[in-house]
Amino acid sequence: MKNEFFWITCQDADRCGNSTLMSDAQDTTRPHSNGVGHTSAVDWSFELGRHSRWLRAVLLTRSRDPGAVDELFQEVSLAAIRNGDSLQDASKTGPWLYRIAVRQAQQHRRNLGRRRRNLPPVDADVDQTCTSDRPDPLEWLLSDERSRMIRQAIDALPSKEAELLVLKYTENWSYRELAEQLGTTEGAVESRLHRARQKLRAELARRQIVGIG
Repeated sequence: MKNEFFWITCQDADRCGNSTLMSDAQDTTRPHSNGVGHTSAVDWSFELGRHSRWLRAVLLTRSRDPGAVDELFQEVSLAAIRNGDSLQDASKTGPWLYRIAVRQAQQHRRNLGRRRRNLPPVDADVDQTCTSDRPDPLEWLLSDERSRMIRQAIDALPSKEAELLVLKYTENWSYRELAEQLGTTEGAVESRLHRARQKLRAELARRQIVGIG
């Protein structure tokens, strides 16, 4: 299953929307705070660059709108800089940014839903024409029919479960690392990931895709 999920790589994450913040991510020895509870020295350019790739994956799976990922990440960046004083523990920057990303993606989906409800109905062919030139970051690696069906199966999952699978198989994080970044426990991650895999297998079976998981 693992190889099938590698549809957001380091290079692909850049293609979702490049940010100047990414240039700082290479310097992993750079300090990000003065210590627990002291956030005045947090280097947000560095922290946002360090967490950029997986936060973009969260924004993608939560918003289901590839064209909005770059804009949403910029909103996350602004919110982090603007509200940095509310970060009580600088060692918890990852889960703090994760909560901001989830809120921004959820707000985007609500706004998108309201805009769609207010639009007059359009012909399906016209709608396809208008959106056909929008880049889809998943298509770079999922080009054949089987891969497209796998992507559709993942998209059919609840956003929380799709997000967890994406982070697990693109970042190759352990349960502990997932728990640390998402601000939860290893037990909760293991349970959620187990349910997500079961649902994905069921969705793949429904679509008659075999040999996965």
